Amino acid sequence: MRCMVCEGLSLTHICQPCRHEHLRPTLTKRKILGNIPVYSFYNYSDIEPLLLTKHSDLGFYVYTLLGENALRPFAQAFECEGRVAALGIDEHVRHGYSHTALLVKSLASDVITPRHNMLRASSKDTYSGQNYQYRLLHPRRFSVGSFSEEEVILVDDIITTGLTLTQAAEALHREGKKVLACLTLADAEKKKS
Repeated sequence: MRCMVCEGLSLTHICQPCRHEHLRPTLTKRKILGNIPVYSFYNYSDIEPLLLTKHSDLGFYVYTLLGENALRPFAQAFECEGRVAALGIDEHVRHGYSHTALLVKSLASDVITPRHNMLRASSKDTYSGQNYQYRLLHPRRFSVGSFSEEEVILVDDIITTGLTLTQAAEALHREGKKVLACLTLADAEKKKS
């Protein structure tokens, strides 16, 4: 097969040299709800073609790799007293997998417990490609499942306006949970010109 990045021959979808050269995480940070940090690991324009694989079977391999490459090191370095739950934003299964569930799975560590299908949007409206006004008029209306951890890390693939993560964090706060941080692969608001 050929590497998706350099198109050279490879035994994996993205060869080791490209993983080290082109997929080295570059952490950026912004905040939602005034004080919740949102960490993004890549420049959106650098991995946009990889992010779009979530709409195909190939996305299973790509999102697994991106999770291992960026989120797993974060989880291994993360320190906290007590257990923290990692929750994916709306883990709908499409193409045989959920891309956010793959990212959440990569966070498993001594202190982080992946919790799946604990945060579901009752609205089926998609925000992909929609502007801020549309997103405001069509709230996701998240419901929260039952889990024991009081502290949470939220996970999504992309942050654009921050509204989805904000609505999810507000739903968790109503349930008495504390959102410590949000993790995304890329910040679409910080596209390179």
